[in-house]
Amino acid sequence: MRAFIFGFWLASTLIPGMAVAQQASFNDAGVTMGHWHLVSHDVAANKKIFVAMGGTPVTRGKAEGVRFPGARVNLNLDDEPPGKGGTVGSVINHVGFIVNNVQEQVAKWKAAGVPVLPGNNNRLDQAFVVTPDGVRVEILEDKSQAAPIQHEHVHFFVPEAEIPKMQAWYANIFGGKPGTRNNAPVVDVPGGQLRFAKADTPQAPTRGRVLDHIGFDVKDLPAMITKIEAAGTKLDEPYRKVEGAGVALTYITDPWGTRVELVQFGVK
Repeated sequence: MRAFIFGFWLASTLIPGMAVAQQASFNDAGVTMGHWHLVSHDVAANKKIFVAMGGTPVTRGKAEGVRFPGARVNLNLDDEPPGKGGTVGSVINHVGFIVNNVQEQVAKWKAAGVPVLPGNNNRLDQAFVVTPDGVRVEILEDKSQAAPIQHEHVHFFVPEAEIPKMQAWYANIFGGKPGTRNNAPVVDVPGGQLRFAKADTPQAPTRGRVLDHIGFDVKDLPAMITKIEAAGTKLDEPYRKVEGAGVALTYITDPWGTRVELVQFGVK
């Protein structure tokens, strides 16, 4: 039932006339960033924050979300209870947006009641938004970008020895481009960047926390499932086609505890 409701909502939030739902073009592996999925303690409060930050609200029935260039932020997951624990302490320590001017955007957000914290060491090109239920969002600056705000990254924290393994896994499974940023390992996928940092101890799985999972939109889900299973990763639940909604989806969990949803639109 969860898969049906969520799939129907995804299909129903498309702008009329749009051929596809993903936020950025597919890479050569047929993958693009899709969404973060929260199980919010207060959906209305979180929606207000993300809309004030520049997102566009999308609603269908009980399902609430906010769309940004590059990714969607889904705020609830059917009738599941609120997540236990924020992002800090989990494999996904925080997520991030990039804006064209941090100080200008922060001023607007504070005026709208968004809870904003200063950047590290009071950096003027960085800030943090922490939702009331503990989702930590990093804000960085690129003055050259045209959009006021867009999705930028997901930041994983794992023990140091696991970082190269995790980078290689995401590059292989999702066709991302491995590289470095500020001498730290990353994997680039359309719509966002996956970043990897050292944690002193293994972090908690994302499942059941406020940020329950992240999602990728894929061009050919059956082919992706074949690739994933060949690499030794099992599905968390069977492939599901949502009849009448044009959506198919499934879930996996990466070897470090990140729950990942895979969604294909335009399924007949």
